[in-house]
Amino acid sequence: MTDSLRNQLLGLGFKPAPKPERKPDRKPEQRPARAADHRKPAGAGNPGRPGHAAKPAQPRQGERTGHKPQARGAAKPARSREDIDLAKAYAIRAQKEKDERIESERLKQEEARLRREARAKLADLLTGKGLNTADAEYVRHFEYGGKIKRIHVTADQLKALNAGELGVVQQEGRYLLVTAELLAQAEAVFPPSVALKVDPNATREDDPYADPQYQVPDDLVW
Repeated sequence: MTDSLRNQLLGLGFKPAPKPERKPDRKPEQRPARAADHRKPAGAGNPGRPGHAAKPAQPRQGERTGHKPQARGAAKPARSREDIDLAKAYAIRAQKEKDERIESERLKQEEARLRREARAKLADLLTGKGLNTADAEYVRHFEYGGKIKRIHVTADQLKALNAGELGVVQQEGRYLLVTAELLAQAEAVFPPSVALKVDPNATREDDPYADPQYQVPDDLVW
C-alpha cells in the first residue's frame, strides 16, 4: 500500500492494523541437578589433584582375563571306570587280609584252649599211675623233641620197656614210666605227651638207644 492511500484511509478514520507482537526466544529449561550429577565422573582423578587420571581397577583374586573363577564347592570330575574297579579291588583285598588275620588269631586261641584242656585231662589220667621207682639202677635213653632224654628204670622195667610193654609219658617236664595201655590212653588225649613208645619189632636202627651198650647203671659216666 502506498503512502498516499494510507494517508487517505487514515483521514477517513481507519486505524492502522496493529503489528504482531514478537515473542521472545524461549531458552531451554534447566532441570534441577540430580544427586548423581554431583558424583565424581569416571576417570576423574583425585579432587585435590586436578587432571590426575584414576588407576584402572585391579582384577580380584582368582579373576583373569578370559578365565572364569571356579565356583567354590564345584563338583570334581568323575572318576574313570578303571579307577573305580581298582579301588574296589584294593578294598576287597584289604577286607580279605583282615578276615584272614582274624581267623588266624581265632585258630591260635582255639588251639591254645584245646591244649590246656588236653593237658588237664592228661594230668587227671596219670595221677598216681606212674611206675617210676627211687631204687632204679639203669638208665634208658631216648630221643624226644630233638634232644636226648633219659629215664631211670629197674632191670625188669628195662626189659619190659624194650619189649613195648611199658612206655614213657612227658608231663610238666617230668618223664613217667607207664603201662602200654595207659600210654595208649595218654596218646589219645594228648599225642605230644608220648615221649617213648617202643615197637618190639623195630630194628636197632629205628631205636639205637635200645642197644645194650646204652643200658648202663646210672652211677657210670655217660
